[in-house]
Amino acid sequence: MKSGTKYTSCYKSLLALASPVIASQAGVMLVSIVDTAMVGSLGKDALAAVAFAGNLTVPVTYAGIGIALCATPLIGRRYGQGNTLSAATCMVNSRLLNFFVGLAEMLILVALWWLLPYMGQPSEVVEITRGYLPILIASILPLQMFSCYKQMIEGLQNTGMAMKISIIGNVLNIIVNYVLIYGFWVIPAIGVNGAAWGTLVSRLFMWIAIAVCFRRSRLSRAYSTIVSGIKVNYRVIRTLFFMGLPIGGQMVVECMTFAMGGIMMGWISSAALAAHQVVMSFTSLTYMMVSGLASAVTIRVSLFNGQNDNINVRRNSKAGLLMGTLFMTFTSVCLIVGRHWLPSLFIDDNETLAVAVGLMLVGASFQIFDGLQMVSLGILRGLGDMRYPAMVSGIAYAATSLPVAYIVGFIFDFGSCGVWSGYVVGLLVASILLLRRVKSKLK
Repeated sequence: MKSGTKYTSCYKSLLALASPVIASQAGVMLVSIVDTAMVGSLGKDALAAVAFAGNLTVPVTYAGIGIALCATPLIGRRYGQGNTLSAATCMVNSRLLNFFVGLAEMLILVALWWLLPYMGQPSEVVEITRGYLPILIASILPLQMFSCYKQMIEGLQNTGMAMKISIIGNVLNIIVNYVLIYGFWVIPAIGVNGAAWGTLVSRLFMWIAIAVCFRRSRLSRAYSTIVSGIKVNYRVIRTLFFMGLPIGGQMVVECMTFAMGGIMMGWISSAALAAHQVVMSFTSLTYMMVSGLASAVTIRVSLFNGQNDNINVRRNSKAGLLMGTLFMTFTSVCLIVGRHWLPSLFIDDNETLAVAVGLMLVGASFQIFDGLQMVSLGILRGLGDMRYPAMVSGIAYAATSLPVAYIVGFIFDFGSCGVWSGYVVGLLVASILLLRRVKSKLK
């Protein structure tokens, strides 16, 4: 069989697994984009407040999602070995762990809510955020539990269930947003807080729906039957936690870098912070879509790793890297071509739009680096390599990206584009270090 034919089967398998995840991730971000567009019609202060709340909540929620992520390679490896009991044990203990992780996230965010006036943001933005953030905090536990079930089911090679539930949840979010932000019939308009209520309702629905579907699905039925007879195992919980902690740490450092960049934008002006929110919606969409491909790579690599099939581990890894590079090249072109038109869909403030156009170009410049580092992370997670990526995050983001953002943005006075230049440098460093690690592992 020719080499091209062998890789064709890898592309097909990865695409089949990745497509539902990409659709799910894109759906989540498209709802965020719709949220941004709806809130943008209320003015730049309202949009800046949503951005500020996101800068606080996203790093905390991604820490939890990182802990949930470790279930996929663990369950995938046991699924590849045919060890149903061990996979089911991971599921039971993962649910318990993630429930308490979700509660811990909520407590952290409550503490941050009390500190809102001391973060150097415009007073009018802080005032709006004080009402918006508590509702958003209530949605954190449902999001964590949905993520937990999603990662467990994807470990069983099923990526379609979460996609369908996410799409329905996203549609529900848009409907509730529209009704509560603008008002409908006898329901009064409540403005920005309506977007937070929409998020809460949709996340509660997704948690309940995926838990019910897990019990009733054909693929999961054998596992859900075994699950009912499995007791809590604190050793398994510790394993899941300490394997997930580096993933969560890596995601927190990366998200904190982008969040701190957003806070720096607030130091410049409300317009800069609003523009940051608009352009970040697009770059987050491309990031989430390529993370769907990375999830598929993790699933395939963990499966073949469990079967000790090193040839297919290498083939799927290389195929994933090529697919990620091609996709992010396409998204880079889209950002450049649409740099004037796309931001204008969100807000008509000329000052904000002027900043957004420059940020779109900077965002386009780091797309390929973002894709390479994301797929590389997927490969390393599938191989069970969790600690090295966490170390890379410290080097690339905390030690490189943030200092560059501050120096170029404020000391060299390049403003908002200077702050975003830190993202370019950080992602470049991360992609180089992670690719070197992948190359070493695949040997």
